[in-house]
Parts: sequence; structure tokens; C-alpha cells
Amino acid sequence: MGEPAHDTTTAESETPNDTSPTETAPIEELTGAAAMFANDRASQHLGITVDDHGPGWAQCSMTVTEIMTNGHDITHGGYVFLFADTTFAMACNYPGSITVASGGDIDFLKPTYLGDELVARGHEIVKQGRSGIYDVTVTRGDDIIATYRGRSRTLPARK
Repeated sequence: MGEPAHDTTTAESETPNDTSPTETAPIEELTGAAAMFANDRASQHLGITVDDHGPGWAQCSMTVTEIMTNGHDITHGGYVFLFADTTFAMACNYPGSITVASGGDIDFLKPTYLGDELVARGHEIVKQGRSGIYDVTVTRGDDIIATYRGRSRTLPARK
């Protein structure tokens, strides 16, 4: 962290003899799900990736690591819940909104194990005013291993 990537160049190194001011492209401010995930250290630490998302839907992936397994050598349910909850958050955070969970429930249908590749797909069921309901299905290949229902609440704009 803090070190530039090997393929990173600077305006100075590209044009060392040019004395004109360097113009930079405007930095696009992240909003909605992209802004939230950019600062979501817990999900990033677990290796969760956002495969794709849009208003009202999202798809994320996660590989079960050793730290995620419990005393039965299966994935601890808390990690599956966190994975589904992250996908829910990606689906309900529209650009310009700050939306949080007001509740969530999960049903564990099958165990998962070290090395399993999980995919979660979430979508909006209903959104009325500042409240919403979203369903997330967590799969391993063709097997549905968990279903999650999240309830959201969009917070008022900050003053």
C-alpha cells in the first residue's frame, strides 16, 4: 500500500521536457454501492468481489478460506451471512443514496467447505419510499446453499 503499481506513470515522466501545466482528467466521485464497497474493509478483507451491480440488483463472489471454517470443518454461518449481506448492500445502495439494513434473515440449506467458490445474486423485491425488501440467493455451482432476505432503510440526506 502506498507504492505505485509498476505500470503507473506520472505526467512528469511522460513529458519531462514539457513545461506547460499538466491537465488531469477529473476524478469521478464514487456514489451508491461503489462508494460503499470502496470503503468496506470487512468485505474486502474476506476477498468478496462485486462481479456486477446496478440499481436493485447485484452479484458477488467469495472463496471460502481456512479462517472462515468452524470446528466442524464447514463454513461458519456468520461468514455466509456477511457474504449475503454484502450482496444485499450492493443491490440496495442506489447512486446518491445511503441505505442500511434494518434487518436480515438467512436460511442455511447446505454446508460449504474450504475452497468452495460461492456466488450470491441479490435483487429488489419491493421498494416503497425509504424502505425496501431484497432477496439474495447464495450458490455453489448449481447448489443453492443459502437464501437471505434483507430489509433496507434509506437514510435522509446528510445536512
